[in-house]
Amino acid sequence: MTKCLDKLTNEHIRALTPYESARRLFSSEDNSDAGQVWLNANEAPSAESYDINTELFNRYPDCQPLEVISAYARYSGLANQQIIATRGADEGIELVIRAFCEPAKSNILICPPTYGMYAISAQTFNVGVERAPLNNDFSLDLENIQSFVGKVNVVFLCSPNNPTGTRIQHDDVIAVLEMYRDEAFVVLDEAYIEFDSDAQQTQLLAQYDNLIILRTLSKAFALAGIRCGFILSNPQVCSTLMKVIAPYPVPAPVAQVAAKALDAEGINLMRNRVKHLQAGIQNIRTRLSNITELEITGDTKANFVLFRSDKNPALMSYLVENGVIIRDQSKQLKLQNCLRITVGSEQENAKLLNLIDLFFDPAEEPAIRNVS
Repeated sequence: MTKCLDKLTNEHIRALTPYESARRLFSSEDNSDAGQVWLNANEAPSAESYDINTELFNRYPDCQPLEVISAYARYSGLANQQIIATRGADEGIELVIRAFCEPAKSNILICPPTYGMYAISAQTFNVGVERAPLNNDFSLDLENIQSFVGKVNVVFLCSPNNPTGTRIQHDDVIAVLEMYRDEAFVVLDEAYIEFDSDAQQTQLLAQYDNLIILRTLSKAFALAGIRCGFILSNPQVCSTLMKVIAPYPVPAPVAQVAAKALDAEGINLMRNRVKHLQAGIQNIRTRLSNITELEITGDTKANFVLFRSDKNPALMSYLVENGVIIRDQSKQLKLQNCLRITVGSEQENAKLLNLIDLFFDPAEEPAIRNVS
């Protein structure tokens, strides 16, 4: 370590372990094999084509492009003043922590197993992290959550939850909002809500001024690569969050693509995509349920399948060696030996499932040879 780096690096950064994103663990540049199957990042298996107008690329974009905000307002049934466009939902997490938590003084509350960026973002800003683990059935432990009232500024909930694919019950969301009314903001991360649309909670924004909802175009809209997300809340909260946002958070090409994805045709494409992926999830779960050495856990409210295998990490290594990348969740609380599969294309799913069959029953080798 250089003298300057040693002298100036903040102590809380020295101790920080960065979030191990799917691309940090397995970079697409690390393997030139065009047949590599990526089922580890909860991405859509294919992309749509969009035309881009480059005429104004010499100009800075609007901070909050009207065409994007208006389109998402129509889609969500909210007013423009209730919406902020962000660089993915990840920026939304950071904005909330920056606006409502004081470094070295404030804390957030998370409910593991859950999305890792809540804790990492807090730690990056030297904000403490308290934990109220989920129950064994992955429901909220309301009694434990209530014990942190007065001790945290923000409560992060994820529904559908990543990586369990489970829904937080409507009554439980209300219970947490009531607990923390006038005490803390409750952030409900609905990144996967298009896969569980009956459970969206935007209607609660009119009743609870401490509710903030996060959304994204990365999952059901198949736009992980453009990094576009949204914060939904009341106008006063949005106005405060706009004080800490970057000057130009939505690049012009991103705005054009996002607006197109949110028009009537784009939303119809998304909904058809969701139906297709949900069928893929059911097929994966059915196939895995026939393998006695595996235990399917979690639920189907997102675009992935979670299962437990006592032969992890051997199974994980075997899949990687054969060009299929899924996500090891074993480090998460209550997820020992768990692996998570993002639903892919029919061909990708078939290759994965045949490899798993072969791993547990080598006599099936001829079948795997026919999968490209």
